[in-house]
Amino acid sequence: MIIGYARVSKEEQNLDRQVDELNQAGCNKIVTEKLSGVVYDRPVLQTVLEVLEAGDVIVVSELTRLSRSTKDLFDIVDRIGKSGASIKSLKEPWLDTTTPTGQLMFTLIAGVAQFERDIISQRTKEGLRSAKARGRLGGRPCIDKDKIKEALALYKSNQFTLSEIKKMTGISHTTIYRYLKINL
Repeated sequence: MIIGYARVSKEEQNLDRQVDELNQAGCNKIVTEKLSGVVYDRPVLQTVLEVLEAGDVIVVSELTRLSRSTKDLFDIVDRIGKSGASIKSLKEPWLDTTTPTGQLMFTLIAGVAQFERDIISQRTKEGLRSAKARGRLGGRPCIDKDKIKEALALYKSNQFTLSEIKKMTGISHTTIYRYLKINL
């Protein structure tokens, strides 16, 4: 089955252009969703991914309709592939896993993206090792316990606003609330 997936980010946006393109592409079924692409859990897309069978093809008018992040896109395409189905983008002809060339192109692009993630991870680890060798540890610096006690006492006195307490002690209202919960 050829399943078209159309998505817009907001309820007031129109899906007509995408639906027309998907109909012209010969989709047997078209599903639509009005939800931002940055939201990972898109119910309509998740349902489509769950019911995919070997040989099915998901068609999108363009990649941005399927996902807004590279990682999410690769996860979705991987999930489609594991079900034995394929994906095809009308605007990006290199994404057509129904053909050997499309599979190769996607594999190459996925490889470059993975390489980039690995390089970033490697640089981060090297930077942490370098900092540690110089006696610096990662993470946030510890908050002075005396300053926290002072901030809590000022807060409990009901004589100062949180902004005033922050100016006097340097302790944020978030930290004050966190320690109030701990001490309750």
